[in-house]
Amino acid sequence: MGTNAVAPTDDGAASPTGGAQPGDPRQTGTDSPDAAERILAIRNRINEIDEALISLWQERAELSRQVGAVRIASGGTRLVLSREREIVDRFRAALGADGTQLALLVLRAGRGPL
Repeated sequence: MGTNAVAPTDDGAASPTGGAQPGDPRQTGTDSPDAAERILAIRNRINEIDEALISLWQERAELSRQVGAVRIASGGTRLVLSREREIVDRFRAALGADGTQLALLVLRAGRGPL
């Protein structure tokens, strides 16, 4: 990246690169030390949540692959569409339209593309 490049931060915002230190306004988007400290604390929690999401995502995908393998090995179908519909409906009910997209990604992670 060049000297004017920006890189995404953990919360999706862009921050200038170039050796910014923790608490540096280039990293938090504020010149207020109190606000910067609060932002960094919140970001630490976001990072913890991200790690948990990644771990749960990986575990769920593996469990889903196991279900599929057992089903196929016993002569069953690769997919059970009613089960997939149930998952999409649950995510949509809890998260709205974004839930539908998230459910489709979760399902794909466990079974692969259709």
